[in-house]
Amino acid sequence: MSPTDGTPANANSLRGSEFKRLLGARKTWIWIGVPALALFIYCLTIKPAASWIPPLIVVLVGIGVVFWIADRNAGNRFWQVYAETRGLELGGRTNLPQATPFLKQGNNRYATRTLSGQIVPGIVGTLGLFTYEETVAGADGNTETKYYGFTFAMAEVPECVAHMPELYVKRKGGLRSLEKLEDVFRRSKRRVTLESGALEKRYEIFVGKDQDEVWTRRLFSPSFIVWLTEQPPEKFGFELVDGTLVAFIPKHKEDATTLDSMAVAMGTVAQKLLEESAETSVKAPASEA
Repeated sequence: MSPTDGTPANANSLRGSEFKRLLGARKTWIWIGVPALALFIYCLTIKPAASWIPPLIVVLVGIGVVFWIADRNAGNRFWQVYAETRGLELGGRTNLPQATPFLKQGNNRYATRTLSGQIVPGIVGTLGLFTYEETVAGADGNTETKYYGFTFAMAEVPECVAHMPELYVKRKGGLRSLEKLEDVFRRSKRRVTLESGALEKRYEIFVGKDQDEVWTRRLFSPSFIVWLTEQPPEKFGFELVDGTLVAFIPKHKEDATTLDSMAVAMGTVAQKLLEESAETSVKAPASEA
């Protein structure tokens, strides 16, 4: 889908109209005007010549607060409309299952927005914004919390567990999610090397050490490799662990185009895994005979 289906392009596209609506509301000016007027009357008795300055400050601060409220309301409305037009269930802050390294990061982790349901035809999953926190100690002994945001999409594909229990596709030079696991991966995982310069330039791929080489190469068919190098969102990566597939890009992206592209990208990977698993299952009885 594209934003032409009635979905706002992004959260900011609704901010102007919401700000205008709030400024046109009588209640808004009661909240701003009554304190400003009371302050003006008071200032007249103290310093008449400058009595207009404090009330003006109150009005400007009030307008700033109205803008902040409009921005918050616009963001909420964007997610509501996006969920409605895609037939998804909107959720707020929630914890996600720590099923893959990406979902285990930091000292604290959570989704700040979730959209659940059939995010692409045939694939039920979750789309949204993910944040993890890292608390670090500075040289002065004080602690600081750093926040890392991602846009993610995930689904369960248990059909492929027997054939591909682990798969990690990391975007080179982009996603920070697997950097700390690099040494662990080198010991407990196997790097996949394919005959594609374009793929090698963009991604690092790891699987479990005992993963079937033939199945892995079948999964990364020429058409899938072309898709990976040309179609996904910028800095796209994904992980598959015991049937849980999660795809992600850095930063919170609150626009319809990016959310749609993340849903499609995760769905494409899920469908490829399911198709290859189904084909393998069909072939298995014949090979056993």
